[in-house]
Amino acid sequence: MMHDPNSHLIYSTDKNAFPKLEKREPLPIQKDTLIRLEYQTHRRKGKGISLVIGLKGGGKAIASLAVKLKKQCGCVGTVKQGIIEIQGDKIAFLKKRLDAKGLKVKLVIG
Repeated sequence: MMHDPNSHLIYSTDKNAFPKLEKREPLPIQKDTLIRLEYQTHRRKGKGISLVIGLKGGGKAIASLAVKLKKQCGCVGTVKQGIIEIQGDKIAFLKKRLDAKGLKVKLVIG
């Protein structure tokens, strides 16, 4: 059988046919970056959300921080493109929680 350099193995029953991938530790959130907190109602039909902008780190670390903040707030929210969105005006609460974690926080008004 001739081996074509442009082809690659798609399926095999051999357990050793594919290389093992190493598990990496998720990147933690960097504590030296400035995080902005913003309350926004624009394009949300009058309903406001609190935004946590500027988090640097791995996606899993940001998602786990979002889960913790949502549980502590008792609110719903999501993570979109590295920005944590939490429903309602929770800026003061989020500032306390993020300061307690040792993160640099700046309030953005407007």
